[in-house]
Amino acid sequence: MPEQIEQIDTDQPRSGVRWRRFAVTFGTVVAGAAGMVVLTAQGVLGAQFAISGMPFTVTADKLEGTGFEQFATLDQMIPDSPNQGDTGGQVLVIVSAIDKAELTNLCQSINLGGTNLRITAGNSGKPVTARTLVVDGDEIAGNASFKNIDVGQDASTVDKVPGVKGNPGVFAQQADTVTITNLRQNNYATTAAIFTLPNLRMGFSSEGC
Repeated sequence: MPEQIEQIDTDQPRSGVRWRRFAVTFGTVVAGAAGMVVLTAQGVLGAQFAISGMPFTVTADKLEGTGFEQFATLDQMIPDSPNQGDTGGQVLVIVSAIDKAELTNLCQSINLGGTNLRITAGNSGKPVTARTLVVDGDEIAGNASFKNIDVGQDASTVDKVPGVKGNPGVFAQQADTVTITNLRQNNYATTAAIFTLPNLRMGFSSEGC
């Protein structure tokens, strides 16, 4: 199958692809969705955890990945989390999983109210690298291209990232490779089997990513 290219709005995430709407449109929230738990790297890291409910921004000049999967799920907060608002403690997210990933000029920021915790890495010609990278987010923007993409696959049958699968009946897509430039995401969780961050810098800033 020839390489397929998908153009994603490169404005701020508010103008990007809204995965909340995407998931509902394609029927990914099934009748038993209320009982779904975080599927982040389940079976690989054994990492089922309650999210804080505080979103964080991630940007990168370029992401290149081999082995790519996407599907929707619900992430859970702890009971009576102070961050749950009117969500009921659940956030509908799209899981983006990559078997092997490289990110150039990575930036991550968390708004703490009046200041931002800001992390940068992967510059000066040394990209961030990750194995079994799994990201849960509800908005994404950038310019994306995929090689050998399958769209509409059942999430329980995806096999591009060992050990990472969704629930039966959930809409999914997967591809041999993915490249995204000008990446911007609104995320709730990230896990990786291995995460290497050259030139890591962490500190507080008045500006986010």
